[in-house]
Amino acid sequence: MLFFSAVIFSTAFTSRDHCCHVIGFRVQGASIIIMATVVGRFALWRACRVQAMDRERAARAAYFCSRQYVFPDKVFPPSRPSGDAAATRHYSSDSTDDLRVRYLDGNDSGIVVVGINRPKAKNSISKNLVKLMFETVESIKKNNKVRSVILCSLVPGIFCAGADLKERGKMHQSEVGPFVSKARTLITELGNLPVPTIAAIDGAALGGGLEMALACDIRISSSTAKLGLVETKLAIIPGAGGTQRLPRVIGVSLAKELIFAARVVDGDEACRLGLVNHSVEQNDSGDAAYLRALELAREINPQGPIAVRMAKLAINQGIEVDLSTGLAIEEACYAQVIPTKDRLEGLAAFKEKRPPFYKGE
Repeated sequence: MLFFSAVIFSTAFTSRDHCCHVIGFRVQGASIIIMATVVGRFALWRACRVQAMDRERAARAAYFCSRQYVFPDKVFPPSRPSGDAAATRHYSSDSTDDLRVRYLDGNDSGIVVVGINRPKAKNSISKNLVKLMFETVESIKKNNKVRSVILCSLVPGIFCAGADLKERGKMHQSEVGPFVSKARTLITELGNLPVPTIAAIDGAALGGGLEMALACDIRISSSTAKLGLVETKLAIIPGAGGTQRLPRVIGVSLAKELIFAARVVDGDEACRLGLVNHSVEQNDSGDAAYLRALELAREINPQGPIAVRMAKLAINQGIEVDLSTGLAIEEACYAQVIPTKDRLEGLAAFKEKRPPFYKGE
């Protein structure tokens, strides 16, 4: 959190390591600091930060990055440079790996597919799944070659059924609060990833499963998917951001109605409410939302990666403040793309009438 008393913005930058006054961002391993100074009641607001990890998290992240991501063909077939074959996703009945992560290659390089794989537990959120997802988020956060992330399920007919109630039932009462807090932090970190995130909802997304999807930038569902924050049925409330993110997505009144009534809607109704961006007809293989998400990721992939990150930052921070402050945030974020090599490449490509080739520099 940053607290200042005057507004100062600088638009003159000589290198990408130069500092501007609004939020924090990392480009090519160098920390670019943007700091915003805000007047009055907007003087205190949440800044996007780049912080040093403590020893425990650093060790965990280092371990994660050293792991070899080799997956059986039945889970993720080798990605191909282009064509529908590269989009093919196969399911697995093997429950030994709760989370499968794939960094695509070829023309899809930069797209990361994070697949939840707990078929016997309907992809419910367990301690182990939270741990694995934390590791994945930390790894993606440090990788400046990532352009977009697709969060999906490897289990037919289910996205995520929410908390693992069987595991929860075995917890001592004193353990429940810390676990929910850790799950909430995970979902917040997912929402804070600097790259676009797309939730591909090919089945039921209930409770914490929908809260996870709500933390993503874009949601795509199949028409037959079921979505709902159903916690009041269990005499509790959404505890991982649902009461805050759902109203921001569909409006306060509609969010209250869905949460109070623990209502579940299908993909088409979710699209009508604005809960998801797109609802697609489910296919025979049960991965229509995933395929549509992959198409969208491919649309994002060729764009300037620093520009996309800065656009996400400006939108996420600007939506939480008044218009005047939001415009100042946009100005500061815009200033960060001015000294980049990508911007010069974009101008050169336009002049030479060719597709640009961006490197994230």
